[in-house]
Amino acid sequence: MHIVVTGKNGQLAHELAQSIPAGVTATFLSSQELDISNREAVHTQLAQLQPDAVINAAAYTAVDKAENDREQAFAVNADGPKHLAEACRALGIHLVHVSTDFVFDGSANTPYAPDAETSPVSVYGHSKLAGEQAVTALLPSATIIRTAWVYSRHGNNFVKTMLRLMADKPQLGVVSDQTGAPTWAAGLANVCWLAARKQPAGIYHWSDAGVASWYDFAVAIQALGREQGLLQTAIPVNPIRTIDYPTPARRPAYSVLDSRSLCQTLGVSQVHWREQLRNMLNQL
Repeated sequence: MHIVVTGKNGQLAHELAQSIPAGVTATFLSSQELDISNREAVHTQLAQLQPDAVINAAAYTAVDKAENDREQAFAVNADGPKHLAEACRALGIHLVHVSTDFVFDGSANTPYAPDAETSPVSVYGHSKLAGEQAVTALLPSATIIRTAWVYSRHGNNFVKTMLRLMADKPQLGVVSDQTGAPTWAAGLANVCWLAARKQPAGIYHWSDAGVASWYDFAVAIQALGREQGLLQTAIPVNPIRTIDYPTPARRPAYSVLDSRSLCQTLGVSQVHWREQLRNMLNQL
């Protein structure tokens, strides 16, 4: 199989590049090499490359910045997937599109199933939902995978930020009233490769197993970071409320995803987020 991966410089694409399956050749394209918000460029590039599948790992992910940058967020997160879906439909290519827990409002108290009602509370969430809707309307055979709280050894993410702050600060306050499930990008990459080959249609969810608040996650990062020798000393990590840490964009208070249908469809099992965090810190 020949598979094209967009978003070459992102966390997910980095992990995809580290785990290309046997029998697969992959072409990775950055936003400079393929601007998915440019419809003509998408059609031309895919017609030239003629892949069997596309994994769309490109996204505008600056959640707070998106509140004042709506046009660009929608260009990448809504128009981009639409253009990919159009081209894939015309050329007979399977599309795996990666989406987010931010399509939900966070008012639930049990894990969100893939068919749960969507209701974004941020520009970023609205832009990602618009992308999902375009893909579903144009290419019902596509695979859409929603994920959450993604981190890896590459790029900017919560884990690396916490390690840096814990090494520099005398103490930290971390939000304790937002609940989700951290997701190591390496595990997500494995699922995307499987989806590109098995090509299930519809919307699915993927995160690592278990549940955590950002505070729980930070406490684990410090404990495992010290265990691995990445942090020399422990500092106080204090739980704070969302209201005490205002941000331009609202976040879902609860965004745990129910991944069972994807596990069954692809024949995979989730690993607990703490174990995956240990694996990622091992790489660092």
